[in-house]
Amino acid sequence: MRRAVAVRLSALLAAGALTAATGVALSTTTASAATGGVTGYATQNGGTTGGAGGQTVRATTGTAIHQALCGRASSSTPITIQVEGTINHGNTTKVSGSSCNTAADKIELKQISNVTIVGVGSGAVFDQLGIHIREASNIVIQNVTVRNVKKSGSPTSNGGDAIGMESDVRNVWVDHVTLEASGGESEGYDGLFDMKDNTQYVTLSYSVLRNSGRGGLIGSSESDRSNGYVTFHHNLYENIDSRAPLLRGGIAHMYNNHYKRLNESGINSRAGARAKVDNNYFEDSKDVLGTFYTDEAGYWQVGGNVFDNVTWSSRSGDHNPAGPNPTSNTSVSIPYGFTLDGANCVPSVVAQTAGAGKGLKVSDGSCTPQSPDPTDPGPTDPGEPTDPGPTDPPAGTNLSLGAGADGSSKASGTSYGNVIDGSTSTYWSPSGSTGSVSVKWGSATTVSKVNIRLASGSGTIGAYRLLNHDTGAVLASGSGAGTVSFSPASLKKITLEITNASGTPRIAEFETYAS
Repeated sequence: MRRAVAVRLSALLAAGALTAATGVALSTTTASAATGGVTGYATQNGGTTGGAGGQTVRATTGTAIHQALCGRASSSTPITIQVEGTINHGNTTKVSGSSCNTAADKIELKQISNVTIVGVGSGAVFDQLGIHIREASNIVIQNVTVRNVKKSGSPTSNGGDAIGMESDVRNVWVDHVTLEASGGESEGYDGLFDMKDNTQYVTLSYSVLRNSGRGGLIGSSESDRSNGYVTFHHNLYENIDSRAPLLRGGIAHMYNNHYKRLNESGINSRAGARAKVDNNYFEDSKDVLGTFYTDEAGYWQVGGNVFDNVTWSSRSGDHNPAGPNPTSNTSVSIPYGFTLDGANCVPSVVAQTAGAGKGLKVSDGSCTPQSPDPTDPGPTDPGEPTDPGPTDPPAGTNLSLGAGADGSSKASGTSYGNVIDGSTSTYWSPSGSTGSVSVKWGSATTVSKVNIRLASGSGTIGAYRLLNHDTGAVLASGSGAGTVSFSPASLKKITLEITNASGTPRIAEFETYAS
């Protein structure tokens, strides 16, 4: 019997709408979009933080988005652009500047880095206007809808792709978006989520892709095999003919996705590609996994998937479905941590979390959707700055003084002991942008508050976790520095784990307190 799909929650973003001058990007001091939840391959290669730590502006037109990009000090100056309203051809023009390279017929993120685009207030819709990422890195796109982008007919935009990446793109996180078309190639539409010409380290999470002939591809031809390291999780693919996705070369990880009405084929692994396919729910679909339309084989590792009313064609020529009883023909090593929801609850979880306007709800592997962590502000509106927390140290004794310290690999010239010496002029840095440092005691010590202090010249902490090293339990998570409180824990070792950052963090002091 089929598992019934739970009714979608209608939770909206908590951020309220404020009036902004139409077409003008407004400077604010509010916190940036939620980046603490970045997952999958976008956490690798130094991590993906978007515009975290930079200026936040508001835009209600495509021209204003381009103005915000062009108004930066440089093409790599971090910026978060909060978008509200409908972005279309009528309000999107080319803007020139030394920090941008824009075009009139699309939102152009070209030859730039360190940018977040996030929908706020009553929502952001890119209507018949695609988002083009080219020769760019460290990009976050969150909580927006992109619809009906055409490559033929009128108007045309972005080669017909809702979101398209090409030419040396690195570290992109697309999260809680809705990408939709109104037909296939004969109606003028192309792919919803395409990556080609050396695009790597991408995550698509908690998103909806629907009503299109083509879900998306990784690699534009059998010879374009420089793409990969892409994660797809907790997404809904609904009423898609094929390419969910098409993978040419490289590695992709698909977990906890709900595939519903894949009409011709689904995950198409070919040309030497390797796909790890974990705990997905395939429903009312055909040939959901295999190598299709080519004689150049691809490979897959499968586990925990549910096939609900899935039909399989016979193998013939260049049509090689993995079913009716898919088995693994390769193994894929995944370098990041992830927690799987059970496949049977995927339709319910995805229905409540995936797509724009769902309040950025996520899953923690318990099959119960969770709201964003309160330490992660998510999209906010101008005039609603979040409280960064106290800048002065908590009252009481800093338990780190006189304790021990260790951690993961450290940068040259730094020391673990520098985080417990009481001096902000010395510091520990990870070897790279991520890593961990711990404070430890010879006997169990109760801790309920920490204060993270950064040294001068430090990079920005995009996301971290505080762990009870004894048990592995997560005590708290967040971004940036400052004071964090949590339920009292008796432990011998507490670990600060930095999971992504912009630049190299310099932890001057890792202070711990009983209360």
